[in-house]
Amino acid sequence: MNIGLPQGFSIEFDTDTVQVDDGTLRGGSPARVLRLSPKGRAALDELRTGPVRSPAGAALARRLTDGGLAHPRPPAPIDDLSVTVVIPVQDRPEELRRCLAALGDAHPVVVVDDGSDDREALVDIVKAHSAELVRRPSRGGPAAARNTGLAAVDTDLVAFIDSDCVPTPDWIEALIPHFADPLVAAVAPRIVSLEATTSAGSYGEVAGSLDMGVAEGRVTPGTRISYVPSAALIVRRNALRDIGVFDERLRYGEDVDLIWRLHEAGRRIRYEPAVQVFHREPERWIDLLARRFHYGTAAAPLARRHPTAAPPLVVHPWHAATILAALTGRIAPTGLAFGASVLATRRTLRQLDLPTDEAPRTAVIGLRQTWLGLGRFMIQFTGPGLAALLVVRDPRPARRRFRRVAAASLLLGTPVTAYFTTRPRLDPIRFVLGQLADHTVYGAGVWAGCLRHRTLVPITPILARPPRRIGGATTPSTAPRSTSEGLS
Repeated sequence: MNIGLPQGFSIEFDTDTVQVDDGTLRGGSPARVLRLSPKGRAALDELRTGPVRSPAGAALARRLTDGGLAHPRPPAPIDDLSVTVVIPVQDRPEELRRCLAALGDAHPVVVVDDGSDDREALVDIVKAHSAELVRRPSRGGPAAARNTGLAAVDTDLVAFIDSDCVPTPDWIEALIPHFADPLVAAVAPRIVSLEATTSAGSYGEVAGSLDMGVAEGRVTPGTRISYVPSAALIVRRNALRDIGVFDERLRYGEDVDLIWRLHEAGRRIRYEPAVQVFHREPERWIDLLARRFHYGTAAAPLARRHPTAAPPLVVHPWHAATILAALTGRIAPTGLAFGASVLATRRTLRQLDLPTDEAPRTAVIGLRQTWLGLGRFMIQFTGPGLAALLVVRDPRPARRRFRRVAAASLLLGTPVTAYFTTRPRLDPIRFVLGQLADHTVYGAGVWAGCLRHRTLVPITPILARPPRRIGGATTPSTAPRSTSEGLS
Protein backbone atom coordinates (compact mmCIF):
# COMPACT_ATOMS: atom_id res chain seq x y z
CA MET A 1 0.00 0.00 0.00
CA ASN A 2 1.78 3.15 -1.24
CA ILE A 3 -0.21 5.59 0.88
CA GLY A 4 1.67 8.54 2.31
CA LEU A 5 1.57 9.49 5.96
CA PRO A 6 -1.63 11.54 6.47
CA GLN A 7 -1.53 15.31 6.63
CA GLY A 8 -1.17 16.63 10.16
CA PHE A 9 1.36 13.94 11.12
CA SER A 10 4.87 15.05 12.02
CA ILE A 11 8.01 12.93 12.20
CA GLU A 12 10.90 12.66 14.63
CA PHE A 13 14.17 11.19 13.41
CA ASP A 14 15.50 8.10 15.15
CA THR A 15 18.48 8.75 17.40
CA ASP A 16 20.63 6.47 15.22
CA THR A 17 19.79 8.26 11.96
CA VAL A 18 22.73 10.24 10.53
CA GLN A 19 22.55 12.94 7.85
CA VAL A 20 25.62 12.25 5.72
CA ASP A 21 25.08 15.34 3.53
CA ASP A 22 22.23 17.56 2.35
CA GLY A 23 20.59 14.77 0.38
CA THR A 24 21.75 11.56 2.12
CA LEU A 25 20.47 9.91 5.30
CA ARG A 26 21.76 6.75 6.93
CA GLY A 27 20.06 4.63 9.58
CA GLY A 28 16.97 2.52 10.05
CA SER A 29 16.36 -1.14 10.78
CA PRO A 30 17.79 -2.91 8.92
CA ALA A 31 20.34 -0.15 8.33
CA ARG A 32 20.17 1.58 4.96
CA VAL A 33 21.22 4.67 3.04
CA LEU A 34 18.57 6.98 1.59
CA ARG A 35 19.51 9.43 -1.14
CA LEU A 36 17.08 12.20 -1.96
CA SER A 37 16.35 13.96 -5.26
CA PRO A 38 15.92 17.76 -5.25
CA LYS A 39 12.17 17.20 -4.81
CA GLY A 40 12.91 14.85 -1.93
CA ARG A 41 15.16 17.45 -0.28
CA ALA A 42 12.35 19.99 -0.47
CA ALA A 43 10.02 17.44 1.14
CA LEU A 44 12.61 16.82 3.87
CA ASP A 45 12.74 20.57 4.58
CA GLU A 46 8.94 20.51 4.90
CA LEU A 47 9.09 17.68 7.44
CA ARG A 48 11.84 19.36 9.44
CA THR A 49 9.78 22.51 9.88
CA GLY A 50 6.35 21.07 10.65
CA PRO A 51 3.74 18.43 9.87
CA VAL A 52 2.99 16.80 6.52
CA ARG A 53 1.46 19.39 4.17
CA SER A 54 2.09 18.08 0.66
CA PRO A 55 1.91 14.78 -1.27
CA ALA A 56 5.72 14.72 -1.55
CA GLY A 57 6.08 15.27 2.20
CA ALA A 58 3.52 12.53 2.88
CA ALA A 59 5.37 10.06 0.63
CA LEU A 60 8.77 10.82 2.18
CA ALA A 61 7.37 10.65 5.71
CA ARG A 62 5.96 7.20 4.97
CA ARG A 63 9.28 6.06 3.54
CA LEU A 64 11.23 7.34 6.52
CA THR A 65 8.88 5.84 9.10
CA ASP A 66 8.58 2.54 7.25
CA GLY A 67 12.37 2.23 7.11
CA GLY A 68 12.89 3.12 10.77
CA LEU A 69 14.85 6.30 10.03
CA ALA A 70 12.09 8.33 11.69
CA HIS A 71 8.99 7.81 13.81
CA PRO A 72 5.50 9.24 13.26
CA ARG A 73 4.08 11.80 15.62
CA PRO A 74 0.27 11.69 15.36
CA PRO A 75 -1.83 14.86 15.47
CA ALA A 76 -4.26 15.67 18.28
CA PRO A 77 -6.05 12.75 20.02
CA ILE A 78 -8.90 11.05 18.16
CA ASP A 79 -12.36 11.04 19.72
CA ASP A 80 -14.38 9.15 17.10
CA LEU A 81 -12.89 5.65 17.53
CA SER A 82 -14.68 3.37 20.00
CA VAL A 83 -12.79 0.75 22.02
CA THR A 84 -13.72 -2.44 23.85
CA VAL A 85 -11.29 -4.21 26.18
CA VAL A 86 -11.07 -8.03 25.97
CA ILE A 87 -9.49 -9.98 28.85
CA PRO A 88 -8.96 -13.75 28.49
CA VAL A 89 -8.71 -15.44 31.87
CA GLN A 90 -8.33 -18.91 33.32
CA ASP A 91 -8.65 -18.80 37.11
CA ARG A 92 -6.32 -16.13 38.66
CA PRO A 93 -9.21 -14.19 40.26
CA GLU A 94 -6.98 -11.82 42.26
CA GLU A 95 -4.94 -10.92 39.17
CA LEU A 96 -8.18 -10.26 37.29
CA ARG A 97 -9.46 -8.05 40.13
CA ARG A 98 -6.28 -5.97 40.01
CA CYS A 99 -6.39 -5.69 36.22
CA LEU A 100 -10.03 -4.56 36.18
CA ALA A 101 -9.39 -2.02 38.93
CA ALA A 102 -6.52 -0.51 36.93
CA LEU A 103 -8.63 -0.38 33.74
CA GLY A 104 -11.38 1.68 35.35
CA ASP A 105 -14.67 2.32 33.57
CA ALA A 106 -13.60 4.45 30.59
CA HIS A 107 -14.31 1.63 28.10
CA PRO A 108 -16.56 -1.44 28.03
CA VAL A 109 -14.81 -4.63 29.12
CA VAL A 110 -15.47 -8.24 28.07
CA VAL A 111 -13.95 -10.94 30.29
CA VAL A 112 -13.69 -14.36 28.65
CA ASP A 113 -13.58 -17.29 31.09
CA ASP A 114 -11.57 -19.99 29.33
CA GLY A 115 -12.73 -22.93 31.45
CA SER A 116 -11.68 -21.84 34.94
CA ASP A 117 -11.80 -24.50 37.65
CA ASP A 118 -13.71 -22.17 39.96
CA ARG A 119 -15.95 -20.29 37.59
CA GLU A 120 -18.08 -18.74 40.32
CA ALA A 121 -15.06 -16.96 41.79
CA LEU A 122 -14.98 -14.69 38.73
CA VAL A 123 -18.66 -13.72 38.75
CA ASP A 124 -18.58 -11.26 41.66
CA ILE A 125 -15.31 -9.72 40.47
CA VAL A 126 -16.62 -9.09 36.97
CA LYS A 127 -19.95 -7.77 38.26
CA ALA A 128 -18.24 -5.42 40.72
CA HIS A 129 -16.41 -3.74 37.85
CA SER A 130 -19.43 -3.59 35.52
CA ALA A 131 -17.77 -5.85 32.96
CA GLU A 132 -19.41 -8.46 30.74
CA LEU A 133 -18.56 -12.11 31.39
CA VAL A 134 -18.48 -14.56 28.49
CA ARG A 135 -17.91 -18.22 29.30
CA ARG A 136 -16.41 -20.77 26.98
CA PRO A 137 -17.79 -24.31 27.32
CA SER A 138 -14.27 -25.75 27.51
CA ARG A 139 -10.66 -24.63 27.57
CA GLY A 140 -9.30 -23.60 24.21
CA GLY A 141 -6.20 -21.60 25.09
CA PRO A 142 -5.41 -17.89 24.73
CA ALA A 143 -6.13 -17.73 20.99
CA ALA A 144 -9.59 -19.26 21.36
CA ALA A 145 -10.42 -17.05 24.35
CA ARG A 146 -9.44 -13.88 22.50
CA ASN A 147 -11.47 -14.96 19.46
CA THR A 148 -14.49 -15.57 21.68
CA GLY A 149 -14.15 -12.09 23.13
CA LEU A 150 -13.66 -10.58 19.70
CA ALA A 151 -16.93 -12.12 18.52
CA ALA A 152 -18.74 -10.20 21.28
CA VAL A 153 -17.26 -6.83 20.21
CA ASP A 154 -18.62 -4.34 17.68
CA THR A 155 -16.38 -1.31 18.33
CA ASP A 156 -13.75 0.13 15.96
CA LEU A 157 -10.84 -1.01 18.12
CA VAL A 158 -10.21 -3.98 20.40
CA ALA A 159 -7.78 -3.67 23.30
CA PHE A 160 -6.52 -7.11 24.29
CA ILE A 161 -4.94 -7.34 27.73
CA ASP A 162 -4.07 -10.40 29.81
CA SER A 163 -5.54 -10.81 33.27
CA ASP A 164 -2.11 -10.73 34.95
CA CYS A 165 -1.34 -7.29 33.50
CA VAL A 166 -1.77 -3.95 35.28
CA PRO A 167 -2.17 -1.09 32.80
CA THR A 168 -1.24 2.49 33.56
CA PRO A 169 -4.01 5.11 33.48
CA ASP A 170 -5.00 6.29 29.99
CA TRP A 171 -2.83 3.67 28.25
CA ILE A 172 -5.52 3.22 25.62
CA GLU A 173 -5.94 6.96 25.06
CA ALA A 174 -2.16 7.32 24.66
CA LEU A 175 -2.04 4.69 21.89
CA ILE A 176 -5.21 5.54 19.96
CA PRO A 177 -3.73 8.57 18.11
CA HIS A 178 -1.59 6.20 16.00
CA PHE A 179 -4.82 4.94 14.40
CA ALA A 180 -5.21 8.32 12.69
CA ASP A 181 -2.97 6.63 10.11
CA PRO A 182 -5.37 4.40 8.12
CA LEU A 183 -2.63 1.85 7.48
CA VAL A 184 -1.99 1.24 11.18
CA ALA A 185 -3.70 -1.98 12.24
CA ALA A 186 -2.19 -2.51 15.69
CA VAL A 187 -0.29 -0.60 18.36
CA ALA A 188 1.48 -2.14 21.35
CA PRO A 189 2.76 -0.56 24.58
CA ARG A 190 5.86 -1.65 26.41
CA ILE A 191 5.21 -4.48 28.88
CA VAL A 192 7.45 -4.15 31.93
CA SER A 193 7.74 -6.35 34.98
CA LEU A 194 6.30 -5.45 38.35
CA GLU A 195 8.97 -5.20 41.02
CA ALA A 196 9.89 -8.69 42.19
CA THR A 197 11.05 -10.15 45.49
CA THR A 198 12.99 -13.22 44.26
CA SER A 199 16.11 -13.72 42.14
CA ALA A 200 14.05 -15.19 39.28
CA GLY A 201 11.68 -12.24 39.43
CA SER A 202 14.58 -9.77 39.49
CA TYR A 203 16.00 -11.47 36.41
CA GLY A 204 12.61 -11.19 34.72
CA GLU A 205 12.49 -7.46 35.45
CA VAL A 206 15.22 -6.85 32.86
CA ALA A 207 14.96 -9.99 30.72
CA GLY A 208 11.23 -10.53 30.55
CA SER A 209 10.06 -12.33 27.44
CA LEU A 210 7.25 -9.78 26.88
CA ASP A 211 9.40 -6.64 27.16
CA MET A 212 10.42 -5.44 23.68
CA GLY A 213 12.77 -2.77 24.98
CA VAL A 214 13.02 1.01 25.10
CA ALA A 215 13.29 1.75 21.37
CA GLU A 216 10.09 2.67 19.54
CA GLY A 217 9.49 1.69 15.94
CA ARG A 218 7.55 -0.06 13.26
CA VAL A 219 7.08 -3.77 13.93
CA THR A 220 8.45 -5.72 10.97
CA PRO A 221 9.82 -9.28 10.73
CA GLY A 222 13.60 -9.39 10.54
CA THR A 223 14.15 -5.97 12.12
CA ARG A 224 14.96 -4.66 15.58
CA ILE A 225 11.30 -5.13 16.60
CA SER A 226 10.16 -8.22 14.74
CA TYR A 227 6.95 -8.83 16.72
CA VAL A 228 4.97 -7.64 19.74
CA PRO A 229 3.00 -9.81 22.20
CA SER A 230 -0.76 -9.66 22.57
CA ALA A 231 -0.56 -9.51 26.37
CA ALA A 232 -1.36 -5.83 25.78
CA LEU A 233 -2.28 -4.86 22.23
CA ILE A 234 -4.82 -2.59 20.54
CA VAL A 235 -6.03 -3.79 17.13
CA ARG A 236 -8.27 -2.27 14.47
CA ARG A 237 -11.21 -4.68 14.30
CA ASN A 238 -11.74 -4.47 10.53
CA ALA A 239 -8.08 -5.42 10.03
CA LEU A 240 -8.78 -8.74 11.75
CA ARG A 241 -11.83 -9.20 9.57
CA ASP A 242 -9.54 -8.85 6.54
CA ILE A 243 -6.76 -11.27 7.58
CA GLY A 244 -8.50 -13.59 10.06
CA VAL A 245 -8.44 -13.95 13.83
CA PHE A 246 -5.95 -15.69 16.13
CA ASP A 247 -4.97 -19.17 14.95
CA GLU A 248 -6.42 -21.47 17.60
CA ARG A 249 -4.14 -24.31 16.52
CA LEU A 250 -1.22 -22.44 18.09
CA ARG A 251 -0.91 -22.77 21.87
CA TYR A 252 2.09 -20.43 21.86
CA GLY A 253 3.12 -17.83 19.31
CA GLU A 254 -0.45 -17.12 18.17
CA ASP A 255 0.17 -13.39 18.68
CA VAL A 256 3.38 -13.45 16.63
CA ASP A 257 1.52 -15.21 13.81
CA LEU A 258 -1.22 -12.55 13.89
CA ILE A 259 1.27 -9.68 13.76
CA TRP A 260 3.12 -11.23 10.83
CA ARG A 261 -0.12 -11.81 8.92
CA LEU A 262 -1.05 -8.16 9.44
CA HIS A 263 2.36 -7.18 8.11
CA GLU A 264 2.02 -9.46 5.09
CA ALA A 265 -1.32 -7.77 4.33
CA GLY A 266 0.46 -4.41 4.02
CA ARG A 267 -0.69 -3.09 7.38
CA ARG A 268 1.49 -1.15 9.81
CA ILE A 269 2.10 -2.16 13.44
CA ARG A 270 3.67 0.31 15.85
CA TYR A 271 5.50 -0.29 19.12
CA GLU A 272 5.18 2.61 21.57
CA PRO A 273 7.39 2.06 24.67
CA ALA A 274 6.52 5.48 26.13
CA VAL A 275 3.23 3.83 27.15
CA GLN A 276 3.69 1.06 29.71
CA VAL A 277 1.67 -1.87 30.99
CA PHE A 278 2.94 -3.80 34.00
CA HIS A 279 3.09 -7.58 34.15
CA ARG A 280 4.01 -10.10 36.80
CA GLU A 281 6.93 -12.25 35.70
CA PRO A 282 7.37 -15.74 37.24
CA GLU A 283 8.86 -15.60 40.73
CA ARG A 284 10.40 -19.09 40.58
CA TRP A 285 13.16 -20.19 38.21
CA ILE A 286 11.36 -23.41 37.35
CA ASP A 287 8.29 -21.45 36.21
CA LEU A 288 10.36 -18.91 34.29
CA LEU A 289 12.36 -21.60 32.47
CA ALA A 290 9.25 -23.68 31.76
CA ARG A 291 7.69 -20.65 30.09
CA ARG A 292 10.82 -20.09 28.01
CA PHE A 293 10.79 -23.72 26.90
CA HIS A 294 7.15 -23.45 25.80
CA TYR A 295 7.87 -20.22 23.92
CA GLY A 296 10.69 -22.00 22.14
CA THR A 297 8.35 -24.72 20.89
CA ALA A 298 6.43 -22.03 18.96
CA ALA A 299 9.36 -21.31 16.62
CA ALA A 300 8.79 -24.39 14.42
CA PRO A 301 5.05 -23.97 13.68
CA LEU A 302 5.67 -20.26 13.10
CA ALA A 303 8.48 -21.10 10.68
CA ARG A 304 6.16 -23.42 8.77
CA ARG A 305 3.70 -20.54 8.35
CA HIS A 306 6.27 -17.74 7.82
CA PRO A 307 9.53 -19.38 6.68
CA THR A 308 11.40 -16.11 5.99
CA ALA A 309 10.05 -14.00 8.85
CA ALA A 310 12.51 -14.65 11.68
CA PRO A 311 15.78 -16.46 10.94
CA PRO A 312 17.60 -17.34 14.15
CA LEU A 313 20.79 -15.66 12.96
CA VAL A 314 21.74 -13.32 10.11
CA VAL A 315 25.48 -12.80 9.70
CA HIS A 316 28.00 -11.28 7.35
CA PRO A 317 30.12 -14.17 5.99
CA TRP A 318 33.52 -12.60 6.74
CA HIS A 319 32.56 -11.73 10.32
CA ALA A 320 31.35 -15.30 10.87
CA ALA A 321 34.57 -16.60 9.30
CA THR A 322 36.63 -14.47 11.70
CA ILE A 323 34.88 -15.89 14.76
CA LEU A 324 34.93 -19.48 13.53
CA ALA A 325 38.65 -19.16 12.75
CA ALA A 326 39.23 -17.94 16.31
CA LEU A 327 37.48 -21.06 17.61
CA THR A 328 40.12 -23.19 15.89
CA GLY A 329 42.79 -21.44 17.94
CA ARG A 330 44.67 -20.23 14.85
CA ILE A 331 45.64 -16.59 15.10
CA ALA A 332 46.80 -16.04 11.50
CA PRO A 333 43.56 -17.24 9.80
CA THR A 334 41.58 -15.15 12.29
CA GLY A 335 43.52 -12.02 11.36
CA LEU A 336 43.21 -12.76 7.63
CA ALA A 337 39.45 -13.25 7.90
CA PHE A 338 39.04 -9.96 9.74
CA GLY A 339 41.24 -8.20 7.19
CA ALA A 340 39.00 -9.58 4.44
CA SER A 341 35.94 -8.22 6.28
CA VAL A 342 37.52 -4.75 6.39
CA LEU A 343 38.26 -4.91 2.64
CA ALA A 344 34.73 -6.10 1.89
CA THR A 345 33.33 -3.27 3.99
CA ARG A 346 35.55 -0.73 2.24
CA ARG A 347 34.38 -1.97 -1.16
CA THR A 348 30.73 -1.71 -0.16
CA LEU A 349 31.18 1.80 1.25
CA ARG A 350 32.81 2.84 -2.02
CA GLN A 351 29.86 1.44 -3.97
CA LEU A 352 27.54 3.52 -1.81
CA ASP A 353 29.65 6.67 -2.20
CA LEU A 354 30.27 6.76 1.54
CA PRO A 355 33.61 7.61 3.20
CA THR A 356 35.83 4.53 3.06
CA ASP A 357 37.88 5.63 6.08
CA GLU A 358 34.97 4.33 8.20
CA ALA A 359 35.63 0.76 7.00
CA PRO A 360 37.68 -0.47 10.00
CA ARG A 361 35.23 1.00 12.52
CA THR A 362 32.21 -0.33 10.61
CA ALA A 363 33.84 -3.76 10.38
CA VAL A 364 34.51 -3.80 14.14
CA ILE A 365 30.89 -2.84 14.87
CA GLY A 366 29.68 -5.59 12.54
CA LEU A 367 32.05 -8.11 14.13
CA ARG A 368 30.75 -7.23 17.59
CA GLN A 369 27.13 -7.65 16.46
CA THR A 370 27.98 -11.00 14.91
CA TRP A 371 29.93 -12.06 18.00
CA LEU A 372 26.93 -11.37 20.25
CA GLY A 373 24.44 -12.93 17.86
CA LEU A 374 26.55 -16.01 17.18
CA GLY A 375 27.25 -16.42 20.89
CA ARG A 376 23.53 -16.39 21.70
CA PHE A 377 22.84 -18.76 18.81
CA MET A 378 25.49 -21.24 19.94
CA ILE A 379 24.32 -21.15 23.57
CA GLN A 380 20.78 -21.87 22.43
CA PHE A 381 21.44 -24.58 19.88
CA THR A 382 25.02 -25.89 20.25
CA GLY A 383 25.76 -25.18 23.91
CA PRO A 384 27.52 -28.47 24.75
CA GLY A 385 29.78 -28.15 21.72
CA LEU A 386 30.74 -24.59 22.66
CA ALA A 387 31.45 -25.62 26.25
CA ALA A 388 33.56 -28.56 25.00
CA LEU A 389 35.94 -26.12 23.28
CA LEU A 390 36.94 -24.91 26.73
CA VAL A 391 38.34 -28.30 27.75
CA VAL A 392 39.54 -29.90 24.50
CA ARG A 393 43.25 -30.67 24.71
CA ASP A 394 45.79 -29.18 22.31
CA PRO A 395 49.55 -29.84 22.42
CA ARG A 396 50.26 -26.22 21.44
CA PRO A 397 49.62 -24.00 24.51
CA ALA A 398 49.25 -20.73 22.54
CA ARG A 399 46.59 -22.19 20.25
CA ARG A 400 44.80 -23.78 23.22
CA ARG A 401 44.69 -20.47 25.11
CA PHE A 402 43.46 -18.52 22.08
CA ARG A 403 40.72 -21.05 21.38
CA ARG A 404 39.57 -21.06 25.00
CA VAL A 405 39.45 -17.27 25.13
CA ALA A 406 37.38 -17.22 21.93
CA ALA A 407 34.99 -19.90 23.21
CA ALA A 408 34.63 -18.25 26.62
CA SER A 409 33.92 -14.87 25.00
CA LEU A 410 31.12 -16.41 22.93
CA LEU A 411 29.71 -18.23 25.95
CA LEU A 412 29.82 -15.25 28.31
CA GLY A 413 29.70 -12.30 25.92
CA THR A 414 25.91 -12.12 25.56
CA PRO A 415 25.01 -12.44 29.28
CA VAL A 416 27.83 -10.16 30.45
CA THR A 417 26.90 -7.51 27.90
CA ALA A 418 23.25 -7.82 28.91
CA TYR A 419 24.21 -7.39 32.57
CA PHE A 420 26.09 -4.14 32.03
CA THR A 421 23.39 -2.88 29.67
CA THR A 422 20.40 -3.56 31.92
CA ARG A 423 21.98 -3.22 35.41
CA PRO A 424 19.58 -5.68 37.10
CA ARG A 425 18.83 -5.89 40.82
CA LEU A 426 20.77 -9.16 40.80
CA ASP A 427 24.44 -10.00 41.30
CA PRO A 428 26.38 -10.68 38.08
CA ILE A 429 27.00 -14.37 38.76
CA ARG A 430 23.34 -15.25 39.24
CA PHE A 431 22.34 -13.06 36.30
CA VAL A 432 24.88 -14.68 33.96
CA LEU A 433 23.93 -18.19 35.08
CA GLY A 434 20.25 -17.29 34.72
CA GLN A 435 20.73 -16.00 31.20
CA LEU A 436 22.73 -19.08 30.18
CA ALA A 437 19.91 -21.27 31.53
CA ASP A 438 17.31 -19.04 29.84
CA HIS A 439 18.93 -19.32 26.39
CA THR A 440 19.66 -23.04 26.80
CA VAL A 441 16.10 -23.92 27.80
CA TYR A 442 14.61 -21.77 25.06
CA GLY A 443 16.87 -23.53 22.55
CA ALA A 444 15.75 -26.91 23.88
CA GLY A 445 12.16 -25.83 23.23
CA VAL A 446 13.06 -24.85 19.67
CA TRP A 447 14.74 -28.23 19.12
CA ALA A 448 11.66 -30.00 20.50
CA GLY A 449 9.40 -28.05 18.15
CA CYS A 450 11.68 -28.78 15.19
CA LEU A 451 11.54 -32.50 15.89
CA ARG A 452 7.78 -32.46 16.24
CA HIS A 453 7.16 -30.44 13.07
CA ARG A 454 10.04 -31.89 11.08
CA THR A 455 11.69 -28.64 10.09
CA LEU A 456 15.14 -27.12 10.62
CA VAL A 457 14.20 -23.59 9.55
CA PRO A 458 14.18 -22.18 13.14
CA ILE A 459 17.80 -23.27 13.70
CA THR A 460 19.21 -22.51 10.24
CA PRO A 461 21.25 -19.29 10.07
CA ILE A 462 21.38 -17.26 6.87
CA LEU A 463 24.07 -15.03 5.42
CA ALA A 464 23.48 -11.32 5.03
CA ARG A 465 22.69 -10.34 1.45
CA PRO A 466 25.02 -7.92 -0.34
CA PRO A 467 23.80 -4.32 -0.60
CA ARG A 468 21.37 -3.59 -3.43
CA ARG A 469 19.62 -0.49 -4.65
CA ILE A 470 15.91 -0.10 -3.89
CA GLY A 471 14.08 2.19 -6.25
CA GLY A 472 17.34 3.86 -7.25
CA ALA A 473 17.56 5.63 -3.91
CA THR A 474 17.70 3.37 -0.86
CA THR A 475 20.33 0.76 -0.12
CA PRO A 476 20.91 -1.39 2.95
CA SER A 477 24.00 -0.37 4.86
CA THR A 478 27.11 -2.51 5.15
CA ALA A 479 26.70 -3.12 8.86
CA PRO A 480 25.59 -6.74 9.29
CA ARG A 481 22.62 -7.70 11.38
CA SER A 482 22.68 -10.52 13.91
CA THR A 483 19.58 -11.74 15.66
CA SER A 484 18.60 -14.73 17.74
CA GLU A 485 15.55 -13.77 19.72
CA GLY A 486 12.82 -15.69 21.49
CA LEU A 487 9.24 -15.68 20.29
CA SER A 488 6.39 -15.44 22.79
